[in-house]
Amino acid sequence: MARRQQTLRQIEDRKKPSSILGHEPLYKRAKRELTRRIASGEWRPNQMIPSEMELAAELEISQGTVRKALDEMTNDNLLVRLQGRGTFVSSFDDEKMLFQFFRIVPDEGSKTFPDSTQIALTHGLSDKDEVCKFGLKNPEEMWRLERGRSLVEAPIMLERLSLRVSRFPGLDEIAELPNNVYGLYAERFGVTVVRAAEQLKAVSAGKTEARHLNCKLGDPLLRVSRLAYDLDDQVVEWRVSLCLTNTVHYAASIR
Repeated sequence: MARRQQTLRQIEDRKKPSSILGHEPLYKRAKRELTRRIASGEWRPNQMIPSEMELAAELEISQGTVRKALDEMTNDNLLVRLQGRGTFVSSFDDEKMLFQFFRIVPDEGSKTFPDSTQIALTHGLSDKDEVCKFGLKNPEEMWRLERGRSLVEAPIMLERLSLRVSRFPGLDEIAELPNNVYGLYAERFGVTVVRAAEQLKAVSAGKTEARHLNCKLGDPLLRVSRLAYDLDDQVVEWRVSLCLTNTVHYAASIR
């Protein structure tokens, strides 16, 4: 039996006092409710969502208000509109991830997605740094994924990813983790990464980095610490990448 949908006004009236409701445009409230459906896994990557007319009737708002909410979600890369086909939940394909989240590019040639080789996947209780990065009240079990990355078969990066076991149960049951883990997060676990914050620092290669990156002990590396956030603005992943920048550089576009 299909779950009975509630109107947007019913949802909002239950969440907030009426005195607060008037301070936020209706399309923003519509956007928040529709975004929640993606965050909860009700709408999955590549799934076509209901039409503007259907959503307007369901939420008891105008079609124009729905369109404005969907426009913002499209601009935020949460939705994709395909002419003549409909509106779909975005997927994290390699090309999208490359241009939205991967900032290490070759000094010469076009931007390309790096290959990855899994080194280890382990789990254990979160250390103090992970507790701080994820904003945990108490330590909890964490996955720790280590992998090497290369461009044109040349090693350029050593990565360590920390993930909460509670959000990614059974991660160790996947025979081979894909190169594009953000796509895996969305499609298998219903966790959509929408933004990331990075910190850069110059460091020196230690023994482990020198072995995996085929460089000398003490060679300069770029350390990139990234926190990736989901639709609820919760930390999904803490990733530390150590980059050998002999043939690549970090690129960012500023407006």
